[in-house]
Amino acid sequence: MADPQPPQQKSAPVVPGKKPGAEKAPTEQQPTAQKGTTVNFTPAMPAVVEEIVGRTGTRGGIIQVRCKLLDGPEKGKVMRRNVKGPIREHDILLLRETEIEARSLTQNAKGGRKT
Repeated sequence: MADPQPPQQKSAPVVPGKKPGAEKAPTEQQPTAQKGTTVNFTPAMPAVVEEIVGRTGTRGGIIQVRCKLLDGPEKGKVMRRNVKGPIREHDILLLRETEIEARSLTQNAKGGRKT
């Protein structure tokens, strides 16, 4: 008796300029855990919004506020900061930097920056 031959797989036609097996869909790789990766965040100081001074920026998208620091070495310091996005009085801001203060808004009739 003749041994049954295993069915042979048909090979794809050879196309010049393409690598054989390139038509197969790529398999998804499992994410590998990285060893020794740490994330360092800078300490943020909480501050409460005491007053909304006004809007600034070319289109008024920035709001200037006066806020009082609640924690840290400069606790109680009142400073002027620019905030992007919706903000109200008594909101809490987390400030990554407390040394630089925003410029005060000028009341210029044209609405531009006074020099």
